[in-house]
Amino acid sequence: MTLDTGTPAEGWRLHQHGGPEVLTWAQWTIPAPGPGQVLMRNTAIGVNYRDVLVRAGAHAVKGFPIGLGLESAGVIEAIGPGVEGLTIGQRIVCVAGPDGAYATARLVPAARVIPLPNAIDDAIAASMMIRGMTARYLLHDTYAVQPGDTILIHAAAGGVGLIVCQWAKRLGATVIGTVGSREKAEIARAHGCDYPIVYTEEDFAARVREITGGKGVPVVYDSVGKDTFEGSLSCLRPRGIMASFGEASGDPEPIAPRRLGQLGSIFLTHPSLPDYTATRADLLKCANDLFAQVASGLVRISVHARLALREAPAAHALLESRGTSGSIVLTVTG
Repeated sequence: MTLDTGTPAEGWRLHQHGGPEVLTWAQWTIPAPGPGQVLMRNTAIGVNYRDVLVRAGAHAVKGFPIGLGLESAGVIEAIGPGVEGLTIGQRIVCVAGPDGAYATARLVPAARVIPLPNAIDDAIAASMMIRGMTARYLLHDTYAVQPGDTILIHAAAGGVGLIVCQWAKRLGATVIGTVGSREKAEIARAHGCDYPIVYTEEDFAARVREITGGKGVPVVYDSVGKDTFEGSLSCLRPRGIMASFGEASGDPEPIAPRRLGQLGSIFLTHPSLPDYTATRADLLKCANDLFAQVASGLVRISVHARLALREAPAAHALLESRGTSGSIVLTVTG
């Protein structure tokens, strides 16, 4: 089924890089979905730090104006030719480009649409897919955490960090996490972090060595980047894995391959969600594993703030303040 006429939509557009104030509210018409496409009516939108990086200019764009955001939950309003296995009115969640999730509706590729179980609330779904699927591939694929492992996760009280702490504990790991304050240390601890380290008060690398009896950890999951990179390397045991999956503090300095050998033949990788969910089968496996963890209560999703879609600039300012723990969700009403 396709629509005979375009569908009115409104939301945020970016015409230049800058602070939250450069986001511009706009209205437009969405054409009927083409082959392999679905028109989804958004109910909730996930706000991710990569959205901040796109807005600020840290991620290259092909040209302006552009939309913003990749992650949203909602319902299918129309289906394009050739799409099978999906129905009008079905609850779905989608993580897909091009940017445009900060809107009341958007066209998305059907291959990236994930049916949403009844047990998962729309706002929870929108807030957890990128973070939760990232946690899943980090713990199962980038380095397969085993019972008895001791791991290090930076930003342990953040959106990904809180999920990693809980999920890693379910896998039988001891979790060390860095946080920016004592308040966040308590939040991380409540979500399964055995050793929350306030990095502003002590040397996290020295503390990790102390906790592990000088052995180091088999894996470091680092989304902070420049500020933690060197310390993270020194936390690894021989042949350990440095999984640098984000750069909240900026890009680290380049590292010569020879140094990896000098540090114990360690491995350095920059994993990315699209590569771990490249096929439809991989996407659904990753998503369904996440749904199972959340629906069972083994992993609790922490939503720090729920703001209206119109409040997206405020959501960006809140995220950049580093004062959040958990996720930020934009909700669509009406």
